[in-house]
Amino acid sequence: MDLKKILRHVPDFPRPGIDFIDITTVLQDPAALKFCLDAMGEKLQEFSDFDLIVGPESRGFIFGMPLAYQYGKGFVPIRKKGKLPAETIRVEYALEYGTDVLEMHRDAIRPGQRVLIVDDLLATGGTTEANIRLVQQLDGVIAGILYFIELSFLNGRSRLSGLPVTSLVTF
Repeated sequence: MDLKKILRHVPDFPRPGIDFIDITTVLQDPAALKFCLDAMGEKLQEFSDFDLIVGPESRGFIFGMPLAYQYGKGFVPIRKKGKLPAETIRVEYALEYGTDVLEMHRDAIRPGQRVLIVDDLLATGGTTEANIRLVQQLDGVIAGILYFIELSFLNGRSRLSGLPVTSLVTF
């Protein structure tokens, strides 16, 4: 199945000049969604053993949770500031215009646990860098990073050098 043909492109969203790749067309198509999750599950085999899947809000939840279930692994959510109920750690990271904060529960990862980050999109790599910093604050080990979509022309992999990274669909 060619997921590129199913993904919707929304020109000039969220601002002029951006070609937004909308995953909802894949999510609402049962056959495409199953194909996508099965193919991402196969990609997980490219990584060495891992203990947990970490997924950032919100689309990392969409892909990370079913993969954690499929592989019998735990799932750790990374949330925007103020959304988690227990004690958290946090990291501030740069956005194109300003900064944002991501948080994770302080007890989410035990030292030495091998963590796979799963998200929908690799663009510039800034959000993933913040995810990595959270995992490392808890002495977790990054086993790899898996994306549904990669925008290779933005060269986000360069910010993730030395880590195993793979994606299902590349533009």
